Amino acid sequence: MASPQSGPEADDASRVLRRIFGYDTFREGQREIIDHVVAGGDALVLMPTGGGKSLCYQIPALVREGTGVVVSPLIALMQDQVDALRALGVRAGFLNSTQEPDERREVESAFLAGELDLLYLAPERLRAPATLSLLDRGAIALFAIDEAHCVAQWGHDFRPDYLALSALHERWPAVPRIALTATATEATHAEIASRLNLREARHFVASFDRPNIRYRIAPKKEPKRQLLKLLRTEHPGDAGIVYCLSRASVEKIAAFLTENGIEALPYHAGLDARTRAAHQARFLREDGLVMVATIAFGMGIDKPDVRFVAHLDLPKSVEGYYQETGRAGRDGLPSTAWLVYGLQDVVQQRRMIETSEGDDTHRRRLGTHLDAMLALCETVECRRARLLAYFGQQGAASCGNCDTCLSPPETWDGTVAAQKILSTVLRLRRERRQSFGAGQIIDILLGRKTEKVVQHDHAALTVFGIGTELNESEWRGVVRQMLAQGLLAVEGDYGTLSLTDASAEVLARRRQVTLRREPERTARSEPADRTAGPRRTAPADLPEEALPVFERLRAWRAATAREQGLPAYMIFHDATLRQIAAEHPSTLAELGEVSGVGENKLAKYGEQILRELVS
Repeated sequence: MASPQSGPEADDASRVLRRIFGYDTFREGQREIIDHVVAGGDALVLMPTGGGKSLCYQIPALVREGTGVVVSPLIALMQDQVDALRALGVRAGFLNSTQEPDERREVESAFLAGELDLLYLAPERLRAPATLSLLDRGAIALFAIDEAHCVAQWGHDFRPDYLALSALHERWPAVPRIALTATATEATHAEIASRLNLREARHFVASFDRPNIRYRIAPKKEPKRQLLKLLRTEHPGDAGIVYCLSRASVEKIAAFLTENGIEALPYHAGLDARTRAAHQARFLREDGLVMVATIAFGMGIDKPDVRFVAHLDLPKSVEGYYQETGRAGRDGLPSTAWLVYGLQDVVQQRRMIETSEGDDTHRRRLGTHLDAMLALCETVECRRARLLAYFGQQGAASCGNCDTCLSPPETWDGTVAAQKILSTVLRLRRERRQSFGAGQIIDILLGRKTEKVVQHDHAALTVFGIGTELNESEWRGVVRQMLAQGLLAVEGDYGTLSLTDASAEVLARRRQVTLRREPERTARSEPADRTAGPRRTAPADLPEEALPVFERLRAWRAATAREQGLPAYMIFHDATLRQIAAEHPSTLAELGEVSGVGENKLAKYGEQILRELVS
């Protein structure tokens, strides 16, 4: 394996960073990876979303002889990825099934003529003999395997075509390979290395921490109203993503937000391809849109100014949750990861696992993923610390930027309450041979004579009415947390409750049950005036007097992006406009010193920006 070099080529990497991308310094970890790949070494890179993974293969492709071949599953986003590079002056192209024959031939000719710096391919194209023959006839600088977690069969985003990518080294043994992902536990990390034949590669593992993201998880009460309050009070006019479990929920939430004055678009697999593409393009190109989506949306979304990611349903795994929340705040500015979940989420997820296809091993794996997600939701410790620990990284005991750090939750001894729940379930099953769901169990404990309770001879139940010390919301919290701790199980199509092996320890008083105290329900606030426009506040670290300049630059950027048919962030990121507004450069030379202003963009937009600054 080649060792990293530090001669002229290393200097070339710094010059490319400044000249093309407009940055003076590498982010933590980038330089070592780039030097290693430039020198011809294989690499497996684990780096968080927004950590600058793409530069780790783009710069080596620009420094080394030949074309960097990027394998990516994101066909719908390849055009945007290529457009973003071309806006920087990089010669980029792609080959996928969306192209007309003439367009494909043009890209192939450019590759063979050595006129491409980067070529993007979908993994399935590498199964085609014609593609392999094409690559054989060209000069390849490196292979970059993006979204490498897609090779993990038990991961959250498996793509079968990725399994064939281990053959790259066999066919082109002298070409360095770099596999990159933002989401990998230690087990997934090992699986990537094994399946891609990267055991001898150098592994680079950056911190998974995204300190600019504030993690918040709250009990689900009225999720639509909770979401609306979040968007109106904390993120007015901001771009964001709202994740829902079902297509029907996506449609309902998108309609609800639109009715309440927030421009929102739905995205799910049930929409036709044209509609999905149109909605994705609008989200990328316009400011302030909210995308309401299933998890079919998001991988590879490079929009840097997504200010919030909200989950209205419980994610199936911590990996999925981390990947999805990581789409917020890619520009490093403060952003929110917000989740509401409740008892029904746990019941539904448990039932989905029990009825899922696959063998017992598969179901156990799904159950393990869900248990870890529930532990994150119910923790009384720092959420960030638990999240990092899941990925094998130890952080500070308190991050100071999650809900449990900012408002530490109270705990209480819920052993007696848990015993009452378990006793009710046990007696109904043993004495009546009946199974109830959570709602009816709680009705029995509260002494409610509902139709379903009465018809089962409630008066003879010794547990009837023994739980009036808690209200319904508190009891639902107890059941939810018992399910999360494995003290109760869900079975059958109707989500009835049953005991587990751990239940006996609680009933026998051999195990104490510590629970989070449920926050008190606050009165529902009336919705704000739906005709009110978005409130704009000064971006972080921007002086108040610079805000009008920043907004003027944003308006110029939006108009320029529309004219060119590009997403606004491909012109300049908010962070770059913020620095311009704050520093107010008066010459092209001064403007060229701003982070994010490379040579191509300076030549293309420099005079326009200077005119905006003096207008």
